[in-house]
Amino acid sequence: MGQKKDLTGSEKSKIVRYLAEGCSSLKIAKLLKRDHRTIKRFIQNSQQGRKKRVEKPRRKITAHELRKVKRAAAKMPLATSLAIFQSCNITGVPKSTRCAILRDMAKVRKAERRPPLNKTHKLKRQDWAKKYLKTGFSKVLWTDEMRVSLDGPDGWARGWIGKGQRAPVLLRRQQGGGGVLVWAGIIKDELVGPFRVEDGVKLNSQSYCQFLEDTFFKQWYRKKSASFKKNMIFMQDNAPSHASKYSTAWLARKGIKEEKLMTWPPCSPDLNPIENLWSIIKCEIYKEGKQYISLNSVWEAVVAAARNVDGEQIKTLTESMDGRLLSVLAKKGGYIGR
Repeated sequence: MGQKKDLTGSEKSKIVRYLAEGCSSLKIAKLLKRDHRTIKRFIQNSQQGRKKRVEKPRRKITAHELRKVKRAAAKMPLATSLAIFQSCNITGVPKSTRCAILRDMAKVRKAERRPPLNKTHKLKRQDWAKKYLKTGFSKVLWTDEMRVSLDGPDGWARGWIGKGQRAPVLLRRQQGGGGVLVWAGIIKDELVGPFRVEDGVKLNSQSYCQFLEDTFFKQWYRKKSASFKKNMIFMQDNAPSHASKYSTAWLARKGIKEEKLMTWPPCSPDLNPIENLWSIIKCEIYKEGKQYISLNSVWEAVVAAARNVDGEQIKTLTESMDGRLLSVLAKKGGYIGR
């Protein structure tokens, strides 16, 4: 008898909602007409997180190929392992093997930056997760801003550098040569935007609302059906320009109020799936240490990178929310992996 298909995103969402309603795993299995063991396995994996990887024997490469990799690592500082191996015409090597080989001749470092979480923050994150356990996240519009500079974020660029090799000196301008503020949203499998904030405009409550009026509402929201607008939930973080009384009242006049405006816990960028979209775009526009000479050129790069993000990638991000909520509860409000 052939193996049945894995749980779909829709089935996973239903499991989370049934759990929130107090249903047992056996009852959920009957409701979904799936094997009880499949349901139990999904619940256990969601609460325990990923299992520790078992080291597998690495694939061997020839001494000649090894010398080519070493030369490429020296010539391509800050490049990814994939770029290094592709430059040597070495294909079919999994990422784990590439990194294990490079680890013998090079090193890679990355600084981790996260806002600290205190007891109050953790409690609010847990309350938020409990509140939205029954929510259908396909109707939530996740929004955020991102600033991109000509040189890339400080401390972000990283890549393999051969032992004995010095990191290259990147062009560094005062304030990064300026930057572009970008706003976007994702809902289900759709990307809204990106939209560019006018250069020199500081987003306060008034300018933020005017920006939404000129971009989000006029160019996207007004084209949607009445039923879509009735069901959509708008998410934004707690930036001062977002959470002010002025912005809240302005959004209410637009019909986005009460349950249609998602409350957001403090210090929680890890819970917003659009943060992963920003990572995808930044990896693309700053790959191999790329820098830009004008604000228009970096904006064009952002638009091009956004176009390359397909609906399936966005759907994967938005469907990850059920798992994120379970992880927050399992970690008692602590940070989760993104």
